[in-house]
Amino acid sequence: MKWKKYTIDTTTEAVDFISEELNEIGIQGIEIEDHVPLTEKETKGMFIDILPDLGPDDGSARVSFYLDDTYDIGETLRLVKEKLEEVRLFADAGSCNISESETEDKDWINNWKQYFKPFTVDDILIKPTWEEIPETDKDKLLVQIDPGTAFGTGMHETTQLCIRGIRKYMNAGDRVLDVGTGSGILSICALKLGAAEAFGTDLDDNAIQAVHENMKANQIPESRFPVVCGNLIDDPAVKDLAGYEKYEIVVANILADVIIPLQAVIAPHLKKGGIFITSGIIDMKEEAVKEAFAANPDLEVLEVARQGEWVSVVARKR
Repeated sequence: MKWKKYTIDTTTEAVDFISEELNEIGIQGIEIEDHVPLTEKETKGMFIDILPDLGPDDGSARVSFYLDDTYDIGETLRLVKEKLEEVRLFADAGSCNISESETEDKDWINNWKQYFKPFTVDDILIKPTWEEIPETDKDKLLVQIDPGTAFGTGMHETTQLCIRGIRKYMNAGDRVLDVGTGSGILSICALKLGAAEAFGTDLDDNAIQAVHENMKANQIPESRFPVVCGNLIDDPAVKDLAGYEKYEIVVANILADVIIPLQAVIAPHLKKGGIFITSGIIDMKEEAVKEAFAANPDLEVLEVARQGEWVSVVARKR
């Protein structure tokens, strides 16, 4: 299969904003090219002698995405250009010129694995299933992940914000509702940290398979972490399966535009005093999310945490 490749000329400042906006219109699997030097943390464990010469960091970047004939390309590009104009309101996005090329189909699903190496979030070691445990991290709590085609290796700032929120607010024996579970990494971390059970929902069928495989890799019985495909926001059947007044912790690492309607309907699933941990919020949408929480009489915001350009909002059920 041939794919149309579209490349946006932009800046490193705008990359995260553009990534968020492309995700919101259904474009995933973007490529980012820049001249930002790799950090010592990023290069650790890569086992290469000579790093590529990226040239001087001039602040420029290129964001590429791929479309096939399942897309309405004209309409999709119109939406992309509209979103780029929105990004300009919050960041220097450069020229935003879009160039087009054509590329052959390849093994997109597996090529990314060469970049996923073991890393830590505080005292938790998150390791791809195909890598060995580093000698220096053998004493850490081990979580093994193979996201497959579902979202969530744990490397992204938003996932790390959620993991730290779980670590801070969850108690042993708590029950966890994981909305938009993806690879299941957040619930698996919670279960490893002592949660009694978790319940996951996701809109993507691929997530169900990924979660089951990751539970097996972490020796977690499927009975402790059932997962269903569906939308908790507006599907009564999914709401009923999740259960009401049941959870001490709800976690959602999604997108700001999903968190806003989700916060309006999540309280019935929480116990009184239960904690709602959210992330996936790009900082340009922080105020909109906080305003939505402030208008909700059932929730009070406890904390707003940040990592890079990403934000986590944590609230408690009154």
